[in-house]
Amino acid sequence: MKLYGVPGSICTTRVLVTAAEKGLDKTQLQHIPVDISAGDQKKPQYLAIQPFGQVPALQDGDLTLFESRAVIRYLADKYEGQGTPLYGSSNRDRALVEQWLEVESHNFNPHISIVLNELVFTMSRGEDPDTKLVTTHYERLDRVLDVYEAHLSRQKYLAGDFFSLADLSHLPTIFYLIRVAKKPNVIFRRPHVLTWWQLISNRPAWKAIAPSIMTVTKQPKTASTSA
Repeated sequence: MKLYGVPGSICTTRVLVTAAEKGLDKTQLQHIPVDISAGDQKKPQYLAIQPFGQVPALQDGDLTLFESRAVIRYLADKYEGQGTPLYGSSNRDRALVEQWLEVESHNFNPHISIVLNELVFTMSRGEDPDTKLVTTHYERLDRVLDVYEAHLSRQKYLAGDFFSLADLSHLPTIFYLIRVAKKPNVIFRRPHVLTWWQLISNRPAWKAIAPSIMTVTKQPKTASTSA
């Protein structure tokens, strides 16, 4: 398989962490960097793989797949019997993982991505962030995390008492919020959310991948070219 992406970008990192949890090595998954600063994502040869000019994209034989959450689902299924069982062990587990993947995509990500875009990517281009927009979406993220806090008071992870794709999908954005945007309060002030974050961010797969995510601050176009 070939993975086209930007080392350290949020969405590429989501896929690389999944691969790490599955124990995939370089012979199973070849990472091909896409040079965003050179505009490689808009060149015809890349648009033939990802017609929207975003990263990452995966090629596996005659299958071409893009959108990071679709890719991580594919890897979790393809390597079901290898590494961490990221869908749990039953149909019930899988349904709950899918539910919380949808929550991450539709309730959590829209707000955190705007905060990160303004406080990290806009500022990396030497532009001033829209502070009103940041405040609005940080407050909305805060309300979403109230739901997480109540939910995580009853169980260790989002889909139950096992680590899954649903937890994994949050890793890059929360890392950015805490370490780069320097806006950790929404995580740190909630004891159950904080305990959950400490559990998922201390996994060996994440600790092996996390250092590379910092390099994305040198790639100012990445925010608008990741999916």
